[in-house]
Amino acid sequence: MEWYQAYAAVFKALGDPKRAMIVDMLSCGELCACKILESFHMSQSTLSHHMKILCECGLVNARNEGKWTYYSLNEETVNKLKQFLCTITSDKENCICKTLGNCCEGCDDHE
Repeated sequence: MEWYQAYAAVFKALGDPKRAMIVDMLSCGELCACKILESFHMSQSTLSHHMKILCECGLVNARNEGKWTYYSLNEETVNKLKQFLCTITSDKENCICKTLGNCCEGCDDHE
C-alpha cells in the first residue's frame, strides 16, 4: 500500500492543470520562477504554493541562487513514475488480481 501511496501523491500533484503545465515546461530544462510566472496569470505566492506541492511530492527540485529560485524536474522520480505506470498497467505474475481467486459464487465466468 505504501508503494501506491507514494505515487498517488505525484498523481495528485499533477491533477491540477497548472501544475501539469509547469512540469511540461520543466521538461525542457531548468527554469527560474520568474520565467514560469510569466506564463501564468497568478501571483507569486500562488506559484510558490504550486511549486511547494511539486517539490514535496519529489517531482521537482528547487535551488536558490541569490533572490531567485530555479526549478527542474527530478529525473529519478520521473523515471520511477514511468516505471510505476508501466507496472500497474501491465499483466504480471504477482498482480493483485491473481490473489482474488474465482469469480463470485453463482456467476458464470464465461458469459
